[in-house]
Amino acid sequence: MKPVIPAALCTTLALISCGQKEKEKRVPNIVFILADDLGYGDLGCYGQKRFSTPNIDRLARQGMLFRQHYTGCTVSAPSRSCLMTGLHTGHTPIRGNKEWQPEGQWPLPAGSVTIAEMLKGKGYTTGAFGKWGLGYIGSEGDPNSQGFDEFFGYNCQRLAHNYYPDHLWHNNQKILLHENDSSRTGAYSPDVIHKKALAFLEQNKEKQFFLFYPTTIPHAELSAKEKYMEMFRGKFNPEKVFQGTDSGPDFRLGPYGSQPESHAAFAAMITELDDYVGEILDRIASLGLEKNTIVIFASDNGPHLEGGADPDYFDSNGPLRGYKRDMYEGGIRTPLLVKWPGKIKPGSVSDYVSAFWDIMPTLAEITGATCPQGIDGISFLSELIGKKQKEHDFLYWEFHEQSGKQGVRMGDWKAVKLNADKGTGSTLELYNLVTDIGETTNVAQKYPDIVIKMEEIMNKEHTPSEVFPFAYEKTP
Repeated sequence: MKPVIPAALCTTLALISCGQKEKEKRVPNIVFILADDLGYGDLGCYGQKRFSTPNIDRLARQGMLFRQHYTGCTVSAPSRSCLMTGLHTGHTPIRGNKEWQPEGQWPLPAGSVTIAEMLKGKGYTTGAFGKWGLGYIGSEGDPNSQGFDEFFGYNCQRLAHNYYPDHLWHNNQKILLHENDSSRTGAYSPDVIHKKALAFLEQNKEKQFFLFYPTTIPHAELSAKEKYMEMFRGKFNPEKVFQGTDSGPDFRLGPYGSQPESHAAFAAMITELDDYVGEILDRIASLGLEKNTIVIFASDNGPHLEGGADPDYFDSNGPLRGYKRDMYEGGIRTPLLVKWPGKIKPGSVSDYVSAFWDIMPTLAEITGATCPQGIDGISFLSELIGKKQKEHDFLYWEFHEQSGKQGVRMGDWKAVKLNADKGTGSTLELYNLVTDIGETTNVAQKYPDIVIKMEEIMNKEHTPSEVFPFAYEKTP
């Protein structure tokens, strides 16, 4: 005779089973960590030999490493605009680092739809912790106006150059850091911001959340806490000495502070960043969220040459040519690591050609969110989970400093146009990235038909912008 199970117990068991199934069906939490000016070769998993990044490398071991991923642009603001809107720099609203005085950058327009807004429509709680740079406080580009429930950090990219600021922002409230008054160094901003990001995880552990973590590391100035400096002091001689701004009216308002040990400071800063990443991963695991959380790690552009930075010493570009502000591979090809337990095969390596504007449609497909119409991105979810993946016909970039630059990746070919401000007076360079990843040999004269196709793409994908025009488009 079978035992009789009480009706109340049956109901309880059914509710537990239903709850477990609902938990399994929950869309994943999303954590996106964005480094600032981190080069293609600055991580151990991408070939860095002078220092180690064990926690970031852990992401590579547990997830997928992309070898042909591209950022949105070769400087911060337009790169982040591409990431947030799913549009390349020929279409995205912000195409340069345009200042808005006294504190901030040119704002995303009200009509923009960001990843945060898209995910909020799917019930996500959203938070951004770090550097924004897409609209001053109170503007339509303010992070709170672009889909983020909570923002903490630097609104202004210029002020984010300095690591001991007199204030940060919590939403629209200015948080004064009196520990840094009178040139003191009591509150190291990455620490302050990191603690707020960890608190966001704790506070929203029962919800579905999107944590955007755009750290300022390792962007100049080169400044690290003493315990990290001690780890590398004297190991990278001869040191590079940088004389910066340590007093006066511009102190901590953008110009970089002095650094007599630039090599040690750079390694120290990335080691700090690696520890922050490790703490985020450990906190996700301790909260029981690891199996249902996607962690993405990327960089906003290639390595910089400012404030004492020495990317050649550290081989920050790996095999690539160029730096931040260049349209060559070193300025725009950057690390991308994605971890998603149970979905992405651990230790995967991908040669899929992707870009920042692909992140939005990828997250839309993963979460079932509604993606804006007319974006330039393609979801690469199939690549993540090992299925046949649709490829781009091409990728396009433009940049509005240094006489204007344009770039196109089409299959194995890469085109770079310098002096784009001159319109038809500019010239186009062509490289085959399979045989010449370092872009050392311009083969434009050998392949005129490909040059014509590249020119056609550049002309078609560039849409005029009143705020960020090429010089030849400006009204006399």
